This record gives sequence, C-alpha cells and structure tokens, in this order.
Amino acid sequence: MGKFVIKETKTGFTFSLKASNGEIIATGGEVYNTLASVKNGVESVSKNAPVANLEDQTVEGFKTETNPKFEIYTDKAGEFRFRLKARNGQTIAVSEGYKKLDSCKNGVESVRKNAADAPVELPE
Repeated sequence: MGKFVIKETKTGFTFSLKASNGEIIATGGEVYNTLASVKNGVESVSKNAPVANLEDQTVEGFKTETNPKFEIYTDKAGEFRFRLKARNGQTIAVSEGYKKLDSCKNGVESVRKNAADAPVELPE
C-alpha cells in the first residue's frame, strides 16, 4: 500500500505519493503555505485520482475529457508525463518524466490505486 509523505521546506509544505516499493509516483502541484492547506491537497488527490478520466494528449485529435482528469503529455525533453487536475481544473499532482508512454500510463494506474486510502506521514 502506498502512502503520502508531507515535507516542510523553507517556503512551505510539499507532498509526494509513494508506492509500496518506496518509489515516488506523484508529487503535489505546488508548495503550500500551511500544513492545513497541504493536507487539503492530499485529500483532493485521494478523492479525485480514483475517479479521474484519462486524457492522452499525445494522440492526434485526442478527446478532451471532463475534470477530474489525468492529462498525459510530452514535455520539452520528449518524455511522457501526467498531471492530475481536480474538478475545478487546478493541477493537484504531477509525475516525473517517463521514457515510454506505457510506463506513464502505469504511473497513472499506480496513483489511482495507491491514492484512495493511503495513510499520511506528517513532518516531524
């Protein structure tokens, strides 16, 4: 089972979602000012990820999906990435770069599986 890890930085709080093997599969889309706001971000990912649509923007003429949704896209370096958008269209989680589209899609599925009931680890 995965877990959310909240960390305090010099400018606020961030979170990452780790798979059961300890690999980071997604990080928060921003730096949050307060512990309460980063917890809200984690809760939003937990709620939205399992029901989010999948929009593959790497396909020509792709179908635009409604939020919440995972958007798969190609970055400037030619790697595949995804971002999770909440119902209001705000980006709430992002991925690392993947060399293969299938690996990126596996990342999306891993977030869907792990986010729903993942425990939250708070900073000490």
